[in-house]
Amino acid sequence: MKYIDEFNNPDLARRLLDDIHATATGGPWAMMEVCGGQTHSIIRHGIDQLLPDSVELIHGPGCPVCVTPLEMIDKALEIASRPDVIFCSFGDMLRVPGTGRDLFRVRSAGGDVRVVYSPMDALDIARRHPDRQVVFFGIGFETTAPANAMTVHEARRLGIRNFSLLVSHVRVPPAVEAIMSAPNCRVQAFLAAGHVCSVMGTNEYPDLAERFKVPIVVTGFEPLDILEGIRRTVHQLERGEHRVENAYERAVRAAGNPAALRMIQEVFEVTDRAWRGIGVIPRSGWRLTDAFRDFDAERRFDVGGLRTDEPTACRSGEVLQGLIKPHQCEAFGTTCTPRTPLGATMVSSEGACAAYYLYRRLEVPARPVHVQEATTVG
Repeated sequence: MKYIDEFNNPDLARRLLDDIHATATGGPWAMMEVCGGQTHSIIRHGIDQLLPDSVELIHGPGCPVCVTPLEMIDKALEIASRPDVIFCSFGDMLRVPGTGRDLFRVRSAGGDVRVVYSPMDALDIARRHPDRQVVFFGIGFETTAPANAMTVHEARRLGIRNFSLLVSHVRVPPAVEAIMSAPNCRVQAFLAAGHVCSVMGTNEYPDLAERFKVPIVVTGFEPLDILEGIRRTVHQLERGEHRVENAYERAVRAAGNPAALRMIQEVFEVTDRAWRGIGVIPRSGWRLTDAFRDFDAERRFDVGGLRTDEPTACRSGEVLQGLIKPHQCEAFGTTCTPRTPLGATMVSSEGACAAYYLYRRLEVPARPVHVQEATTVG
């Protein structure tokens, strides 16, 4: 993509909105975006307030930081506190609260916690410090899995044995299945995450669309991407269809990225995985295969048995399942703020609570914003 302005064009946005309003005569329709980046774009540009009253956007568990379970954060804190360890992570994990502290507090207490921009940066640190154990916190959806897999693969090839990966990878399709199987589910369609599908392709989604009778539209992240995804979804809902559509063809192919898939399949294997505030979802994550198990930080530091209960004051689990909006949580904006977060959804740059706080969605709007007022986009 050479230019970005073409995906923020207000005239094109207005035409898409006109089509959505003209088409959405049935309903009400509730669709879930499954990506925190899409959530932030929706709230930042006011897209949800430009839609017809009959179309509701539900924010799903699409923030990788937010769904990392509390017990995994506590395992990271335990490992990072050890004097022989250099603990490496992306910056947005440092303020995610564990039990009583976060990685910033570990660092202020003397722990060697470093922010890196790539797992390969952590591997380079391990190469330069052969007398220290270097651990990279490998979180995320299918999008970050190839780079983490490649780093472990490279560590074995180079014989760097003082590097390990704390794995907390999760997979989107099992989460979609869990959401649709819940007895209180209101979701009637999904806007699938374009970056996940750019790696994995779309082959896992037709079965879900058919089994649960829901449209699934692969969508990008710019305002026009999201509006086009919503438009296609509304057309399917109004016609009673439930197909997989690719509205992000400039980045997504049905077969995904074959090289990335081969790397994932060599290094990782599917496993059950706990999601913060949601619980264990069967076959929803990855762990290192036997061939790479020596690089498993949980195993190396013997923290696999650590278990932690989620705090009852934080309702992030309900936010992640789309059961409530952030401002419907009693703690939102009062006891839970970006400076004093109770959960990861208020900390992460992709968290729904952070988006609502940043863009001042502190309460339900007094009235809907109509199409003729649609000047926010762009």
